[in-house]
Amino acid sequence: MWNDFVNQLTPKMWELVAVSTWETLYMGFAATLMAVIIGLPIGFAAFLTGKGEILEHRRLNQVLDVIINVGRSIPFIILLIILLPVTRLIVGTTLGTTAAIVPLSVSAIPFFARLTANALLEIPSGLTEAAKSMGATNWQVVTKFYLPESLPILINGITLTLVALIGYSAMAGAVGGGGLGNLAISYGEHRNMIYVKWIATIIIVAIVMISQKIGDELAKRYDHR
Repeated sequence: MWNDFVNQLTPKMWELVAVSTWETLYMGFAATLMAVIIGLPIGFAAFLTGKGEILEHRRLNQVLDVIINVGRSIPFIILLIILLPVTRLIVGTTLGTTAAIVPLSVSAIPFFARLTANALLEIPSGLTEAAKSMGATNWQVVTKFYLPESLPILINGITLTLVALIGYSAMAGAVGGGGLGNLAISYGEHRNMIYVKWIATIIIVAIVMISQKIGDELAKRYDHR
């Protein structure tokens, strides 16, 4: 067994492991960034247009709520297939790590938008009145009060999104998305290199644990309550 392990893990294989690890990190962090850039304002809009909020708008709030809930309900593997034409239009191909970022981002945007809206619900109800009494505009209420107050929970939300996307990236690897998932399937399963499968799994678990630890520490640092 030990000889099989040594024979399988050649320098070339370690190079493939390193490249696949980088691809997984690239997909996870790029998709998380897109989720934050797009999902954050959607989540804020969903909260601010709610009943009793500063931009209350019942119809818009209902539309945003439906979009977020429908987006979160579609299983990633189905979304991956549905978005193949869109991915090809944007990237020019449906294969590779860059192509996988498209469905990963689309799946993460409604997920993070809901986390954002829920984070804002944790803000004390009297904060808006206090901010308005000091003459703050709606924009100032959002940027000077809501955002700093919800920052620790938002950091936890970003961490949760990244962790979920690392797992989704492994699924993307099953259909040519690259990364550790693709490595585990192509070499660990199809070529019966069991040790490669275990190494890929261990690295994914390590990435998730490190990401969670960093996220928890950042959330504690910005939590001034």
